[in-house]
Amino acid sequence: MSGMTIRVLIADDQEMVRAAFRMILDSQPDLCVVAEAADGAAAVEQARTLRPDVCLLDIRMPVLDGLEATRLLAGPEVEDPLKVLIATTFDLDEYVYRALRNGACGFLLKDGAPALLTEAVRAAAAGNAMISPAVTVRLLARMTQGDDDSAAARRPDPGAAPAGGGRGRGRGGPGGLPEPLTQRELEVTRLVARGRTNEELAAELYVSLSTVKTHLGNVQRKLAARNRVEIAAWAWEHGLCTPDRDEAASPRSAPGAGAEPWDG
Repeated sequence: MSGMTIRVLIADDQEMVRAAFRMILDSQPDLCVVAEAADGAAAVEQARTLRPDVCLLDIRMPVLDGLEATRLLAGPEVEDPLKVLIATTFDLDEYVYRALRNGACGFLLKDGAPALLTEAVRAAAAGNAMISPAVTVRLLARMTQGDDDSAAARRPDPGAAPAGGGRGRGRGGPGGLPEPLTQRELEVTRLVARGRTNEELAAELYVSLSTVKTHLGNVQRKLAARNRVEIAAWAWEHGLCTPDRDEAASPRSAPGAGAEPWDG
């Protein structure tokens, strides 16, 4: 969206928060707040009418909460989904997970720096994804926590042939995909789940940037994933990443580490 103004809708039940977000976003030459809403139902109605480039939603709002509003605006059943970015004070894993599953392309905490908010809006408008660094790896890693039996059940052979076909949207597990990932695609998927950018992927795998983008395109197609967030969630859900193996090796594991858009 180079050279264009990014139109933003803000939905939050607190007027002071809406005013603060508007001040931050309107101070940027490429961002413009076009509407505000104090509840989720009003946000959905205005978003469907105005079709802003990015909808910035709180979670806990009256009438309709931000998670359900996200599903109505960006969920899997929406024919022409909008780009939704969640900004909230509630750092709860179940909120983050449901927001992403409902189609959100980013999740931020309200105590983050203003620069993180503006970059997240730009990332969302460009079709990329950003998650607050304080929750990224903790959230995804927690998807694999539990008893040993359930963890083992999420770790079938990634290269195995499909068993009875896929379940749609690539959710059947590594061994249940209609078209299994190659070993290189599995490597790319695991690194995406650790928050690597395309440039970092290229450096770590000793390949060109165009090759990385080709692999990512293949992974998205095979998983029926809409963005890198869904690729990462799939990787953690199915055991391609484990906290004990990957957390210590990744500088992005630490809360407060620098965040970048998950550009695709």
